[in-house]
Amino acid sequence: MIDETILEAIDKMEKAVLHVQSQFATVRTGRAAPALVEQLQVEYYGAHVPLQQLASIQVPEARQLLIKPHDRASLPAVEKSIRESDLGVAPNNDGVVIRLNFPALTEERRRDYVKVAKNMAEDGRIAIRNIRRDARKSLEAAEKDGDISADDLDRAEKELDKYTHEHVERIDQGLGRKEAELLEV
Repeated sequence: MIDETILEAIDKMEKAVLHVQSQFATVRTGRAAPALVEQLQVEYYGAHVPLQQLASIQVPEARQLLIKPHDRASLPAVEKSIRESDLGVAPNNDGVVIRLNFPALTEERRRDYVKVAKNMAEDGRIAIRNIRRDARKSLEAAEKDGDISADDLDRAEKELDKYTHEHVERIDQGLGRKEAELLEV
């Protein structure tokens, strides 16, 4: 019972860390990266589809993305979704591909992106703490029902805290790397 609860909590914490790391990839640095646009939702024949399923995305230069839709008919829809996104770049459509030219980041913009990354990290920490809280509730209910002893509950809570701190630390390390990457000129 205890092992199952802890393993389930660890699995959920792991997923929370991976989610935060994938969110960090969407925060723009000085370089263009396909992750910036891959998950943009494009309305394609009435359905919302991620851009990565509709087009190939290439990085021909450090500050440029080249988006080539598999179906030319989807070009206006792709362009529209880019314009409506919060990327802050204007798409250049030549009828075959869309080019996104990313300007150099200003110091103020870099600091804004650091704040965004910090908010993402805090959301991840909160998710991990919520997972710990839910696991604790489950363990306390098991102790109340007489399934586990008070000593077992205490040991399990200490183990749960250890894993919580490890996962929060991984998020903090990822934030540190992202912050250094963003502030690098």
